[in-house]
Amino acid sequence: MGVVINLDKNLVDEARTQSKILHRSIPKQIEHWARIEHIAEDNPDLTYSQIKDILLGLADYEKGNVKIFIGI
Repeated sequence: MGVVINLDKNLVDEARTQSKILHRSIPKQIEHWARIEHIAEDNPDLTYSQIKDILLGLADYEKGNVKIFIGI
């Protein structure tokens, strides 16, 4: 469901720049930032790299790209 909100011009300008580099729409770039921030607030001990790796791992899991590992 879409919602119209007013955002700071500087935020939108930065999102525009980032969205071009990362091939996302401006709203998707802002959604990405919000998702990362939400995770970071809930898990203050995690670095951005750790959050990104977790999200990549979850995406692989959802696609079924997993292997069973049995440790010794």
